[in-house]
Amino acid sequence: MKKLLIVYYSYTGGTAQMVEAAADAAREEEGSEICVMRAEDCQPEDMLSADGYIFATPENLAAIAGVMKAFFDRCYYPLLGKIEGRPYAAMICAGSDGENARKQVERIATGWRLKKVIDSQIICTHAQTEEEILAQKTIGPTDLAKCSEIGATLSAGLAMGVF
Repeated sequence: MKKLLIVYYSYTGGTAQMVEAAADAAREEEGSEICVMRAEDCQPEDMLSADGYIFATPENLAAIAGVMKAFFDRCYYPLLGKIEGRPYAAMICAGSDGENARKQVERIATGWRLKKVIDSQIICTHAQTEEEILAQKTIGPTDLAKCSEIGATLSAGLAMGVF
């Protein structure tokens, strides 16, 4: 059985909702084990034991969240040359455009020589004021469906041996 690892960080709940949608859809596909881990808990051995990945992070100050950056910092060199070719996808919960956070995740994945199998999804909450930025988020059904598609695609692809 193939293992899909979803690594995420969420501060105001938006990214957590996106991850939940992706994981629920992934679990509906037979033949894959789905593991969801908070970025602060994920270690290189967790990454090594998985066959594919979804990375999910909020955008903070036009960058990936610090906790997610710490995960990548902790795991990058121990995994270099050991996870090449494995499939991945990325999900960004952004207040504005999310492009820089997307680029950061994709650049790290490129360094690991991972294979992007579905376009990175940026869900924009349009939170611009301090109050909006710090408020708990609610991700709408249309955006959650996009996240579900990512989870289902990776899970099915792993189970069928497509990736």
